[in-house]
Amino acid sequence: MTPVGRRVNRPVMALDPGLYVAATPIGNLADVTFRVVEALKAADLILCEDTRRTAKLCAAYGIETPRAPYHEHNAARVLPGVIEKLKAGARVCLVSDAGTPLISDPGYRLVRAARDAGVTVIPLPGPSAAVAALSVAGAPTDRFLFAGFPPAKAAARRRFFEGLAAIDATLVFYESPARLAESLAAMAAAFGDRPAAVARELTKLHEEVREGRLAALAADYAEAPPKGEIAVVVHPPAQAELRDDSVDVDALLCEALERMSLKDAATSVAAASGRARKEVYARALALKGARR
Repeated sequence: MTPVGRRVNRPVMALDPGLYVAATPIGNLADVTFRVVEALKAADLILCEDTRRTAKLCAAYGIETPRAPYHEHNAARVLPGVIEKLKAGARVCLVSDAGTPLISDPGYRLVRAARDAGVTVIPLPGPSAAVAALSVAGAPTDRFLFAGFPPAKAAARRRFFEGLAAIDATLVFYESPARLAESLAAMAAAFGDRPAAVARELTKLHEEVREGRLAALAADYAEAPPKGEIAVVVHPPAQAELRDDSVDVDALLCEALERMSLKDAATSVAAASGRARKEVYARALALKGARR
């Protein structure tokens, strides 16, 4: 897609030396920020996951800065030279193919190396497919976990999901179209048949967000495999799923009250037992009163 509006001719922003982690559009080129465009123009070098993908953005906004590949396969070879440039005062922008670098992307090694070398690292925030999917899925957003791509092999994928089943948070995954139905079915087996949303081709022409239970979504996509880039948002477990009736709440509270305030003890034991905090707080009050 092409950006909207006319190009405005104005001086390029001044850019201090350092590494700039620049978010680029996940589909619609108009989603890039003014600050990112200006930084890309002013930089000495743009490090790209794929220079061909970044070339489309640069062509759309008249960005003529030199580009070089930096990705998982060449990082070990390229990284030392980049750090030397940065230490010498270069202004380098790091971009991924789409979205925010380091999110399901190996760029953290460069950021870590830059920080270890005393180089300033500056975030240039913008689009992220995970956050975009979360914003429209209708799932709770007060606490969420982005878990990236599930393993490709069935056994590893099953263990991966089982390890996330007890987390009291909305879960966000990326998945390929070819494996989507299998992953949704594996999620249903590990998590139970929770509500979920499949966000496909966000910000693009065929954008779609489909809601449903995991099992039904798995069946739908098994019959009609999708195309495009996909994010899956899974609602957190119901409180009843988190409740562990084998836990001795009174014993935990008695121990916690020896070293915590009543409020903190109730919060801690509620999290450990899966009980409602209001219920645990009331029990803590009763126990504390019985001790007097």
